[in-house]
Amino acid sequence: MEDTKGLKRSDPMVVSRVRVGLLKNIQEVLLGTKLSVLLSAIPLAVVADRRNYGRAWVFALSLIGLTPLAERVSFLTEQIAFYTSPTVGGLLNATCGNMTELIISIVALIHHKVDVVKYSLLGSILSNLLLVLGTALFFGGIANPSKEQNFDTKQTGVNSVMLLLGLLCHLLPLMLKLSGTPAASIAAGQLQLSRASCVVMLVGYIVYLLFQLWTHRQLLEDEEANDDGDLISDEKHGPVIGFWSACFWLVLMTGIIAPLSEYIVASIEVTSDAWGLSVSFISVILLPIVGNAAEHAGAIIFAFKNKLDISIGLALGSATQIAMFVIPLSVLMSWIMGMDMDLDLNPLETSCLAMSILVTAFTLQDGKSHYLKGLVLVLCYVVMGACFYVLRGPNVKL
Repeated sequence: MEDTKGLKRSDPMVVSRVRVGLLKNIQEVLLGTKLSVLLSAIPLAVVADRRNYGRAWVFALSLIGLTPLAERVSFLTEQIAFYTSPTVGGLLNATCGNMTELIISIVALIHHKVDVVKYSLLGSILSNLLLVLGTALFFGGIANPSKEQNFDTKQTGVNSVMLLLGLLCHLLPLMLKLSGTPAASIAAGQLQLSRASCVVMLVGYIVYLLFQLWTHRQLLEDEEANDDGDLISDEKHGPVIGFWSACFWLVLMTGIIAPLSEYIVASIEVTSDAWGLSVSFISVILLPIVGNAAEHAGAIIFAFKNKLDISIGLALGSATQIAMFVIPLSVLMSWIMGMDMDLDLNPLETSCLAMSILVTAFTLQDGKSHYLKGLVLVLCYVVMGACFYVLRGPNVKL
């Protein structure tokens, strides 16, 4: 009888703890970022779609709503990583780092919009290499004007090599088309070469993960020490929510990203006409800026703190993941779905990809940075954005 009474007396305490834990989770996940105010755009997008307020409104509200979701997915992935081994945590971060881009690609493939997939993933690489990295180097140089910022070139060298491999896999199908091969066999040859190249890229990405997370992990971890010799303490503070809570919220956020991606893909052509913007500009410029919101904010913050190795790792790591994992995975998924998606970008897009990789590699080769280097990268991105703004030709096939 005493046990029963004791249990009854403890029930309100248990309920109270559950309520406190739930409120803490909501506070940390939904209100733990300044971007949380943009979450209000998500129900507005649903209302705009149900009430038929116009596809352009649905597109704009969905795009705004995706911005905090992309940042929160990155946050939740980091929370889960606290409860796992460093290798599993690193693998989880590598897999979920570009969740938004991957979901948009899958939805676009379901809608048979292969060019939207190509443009959005190309834009994500350009955004990470030029805009995210460029603004990080620029603001880092402005915040530390009296000296050059130094960073370790080991990580940049590894990522640059992987990006060059991805560039080669994009160049060869284009070169095959320009080689004078009979037109009847070009399409089939490009498709076969692209699929074979995607298998090679995925193998390369797996080896890249093993290199980073296992065989040469200590080599890359040495970069976490800054010039004063202290570790990044603000990244070692520990988790703020529980493991299962983080998993639940991650699944929930992913479930919300999917219908918003559906709205965006379904509305992109109507929005293009309504706003007077080409589909290529929307796919290459607008969508990647939203998808890279987390990397962008994090890279700038760490650059301000003179922790440039982390800023560069965020930008280059995300670009490498898109080039070597998300793109080949999209090609192979389209193959499974019965669609013919290859790695052939038109000469203009391939040139932008090549120049962005080469300019970034040259910028980072000496291990030193200042605001001028960052400004040059940003200006390169502005010029490429202007190019896609005026691109309104038969290259865009939807």
